Amino acid sequence: MELKFRVQVKIQKPVAEVFDGVYNPQKLTGYFISEASGPLVEGTTVQWAFSEPPVPPFPVKVRQVIPNALILLTWDGGEDNAETRVEMRFEPVDAGSTLVSIAESGWKETPQGLALSYGNCGGWMHMLMCLKAYLEHGINLRKGCF
Repeated sequence: MELKFRVQVKIQKPVAEVFDGVYNPQKLTGYFISEASGPLVEGTTVQWAFSEPPVPPFPVKVRQVIPNALILLTWDGGEDNAETRVEMRFEPVDAGSTLVSIAESGWKETPQGLALSYGNCGGWMHMLMCLKAYLEHGINLRKGCF
């Protein structure tokens, strides 16, 4: 059984604004991570860090970017240096709302891989809800959460 998941949420903002909320490090640090070394430009490796809980910066490889449609990342899956694939899709529902989905795959089919995939599934759903709150209401749900 391949370990993979997909989570999604509808955000009541136009697709360009939602895409920028993930692509742009100034916005991404307003609701999700504490530090980003740069925007998610195709072919680059950026460093992300979390302050809650404290996590030192780690590399995120930006494999493909289609503006307002797709961001494809890879990073360390946490088990024997397995690299996982993170696919973020942005689909306009109408002029004022966007469906954002995040899928991740690539863990080894082991008990540890299963546990890591469950953890990331919850983490990405948390990220999407924080993105929704940030873009629709200007608040950072993550602050003080951990």
